[in-house]
Amino acid sequence: MRGPAAARTAYLDHAATTPIAPAALEALVRAERETFANPSGAHRLARAARRSLDEARQRVARLVGREPEDVVFTSGGSEADNLAVAGVEASGAALVVSAIEHRAVLRPASRRDARTVPARPDGVVDLDALAESLHPGVRLVSVMAVNNELGTIQPVAEVVALVRELAPEALVHTDAVQAFAWLDLPAVLGGCDLVSLSAHKFGGPKGIGALIASRRARAALRPLLLGGGQESALRAGTQNVAGAVAMAAAAEATAASRAETAARVRALRDRLEDGLVAAVAGLRPSVPRSLRVPGACPLLVEGVEGEELLLALDARGVAASIGSSCASGAHEESHVLAAIGLAPSQARGALRLSLGAASRPEEIDHALEAIPRAVAQLRAGGLGD
Repeated sequence: MRGPAAARTAYLDHAATTPIAPAALEALVRAERETFANPSGAHRLARAARRSLDEARQRVARLVGREPEDVVFTSGGSEADNLAVAGVEASGAALVVSAIEHRAVLRPASRRDARTVPARPDGVVDLDALAESLHPGVRLVSVMAVNNELGTIQPVAEVVALVRELAPEALVHTDAVQAFAWLDLPAVLGGCDLVSLSAHKFGGPKGIGALIASRRARAALRPLLLGGGQESALRAGTQNVAGAVAMAAAAEATAASRAETAARVRALRDRLEDGLVAAVAGLRPSVPRSLRVPGACPLLVEGVEGEELLLALDARGVAASIGSSCASGAHEESHVLAAIGLAPSQARGALRLSLGAASRPEEIDHALEAIPRAVAQLRAGGLGD
């Protein structure tokens, strides 16, 4: 968006979804036009689609430091999480997850009576508690790389080391959906067996993601979708070739500019956060800035209800959220904020602002003007106009 209208809007919900990157959009359209055939077929057009899919698999694998056969394309991060958690034969004390996982991990885990490990007040998983939960009978441990509500970076490499020492037969899964945009995954994942990715969190299209599964993990997984045996018999259904190609393009563009993007976005985030703390009494970050990825700005605002604040901000051209998005557009009570020890009265004033590669300085300017006004209006007793 350009011109005067751009100065009156601010998209601060990149943790929910990012705008599609130009390279990904171009790749998506080209693939839909040129390699539209079913890659499982035997004719020339099908073989061309299969080559495009294989090339996309190779490109994604390279960026996460794995082999092409490790990449299982899915419909997104939730399906990848479900396949990782529900696809392994583990239940009860044999399945261990952190209390701040995305619900795509927690819900299938709860159906299997998983053991839950607490988080510290700073939004990081408690490694001492994790160690106490590990034993030789554990078969799967899931700890996310970056929390989707707080933006806190989790010590995945340390988790892997603990698991290898105390539960050597266990597979380690990490939901890296919020991590790829900001972190060099091969450097931070410490040899995880299972890694979930979602393209629309880093400039790719919706409806495509991947579960990165090591050979050992693939041997232990059982498919959730049954049918034609695609994706190494771990995910049946005609593959989304164009989505995979666009995901690879977005991943490459993200990796190529990650360091520059992180520095630029961190500066924008810090200006936004510092400005709001200075302008709004009773507003503070929910967790320390030093523990977060550059785009994450989770706040607590005293004296307002989060849902009312979202409405007031939307009326002023600011797109934000108060936690994890769900299909209905409604907001559930945040299990993440409860897990780090916030009382319900505090959590009700939560506001999640998140920036991304497409964030612009003028959006921060607008947010610094609009958010204090919205809070003041609500504290005075109304939603405003």
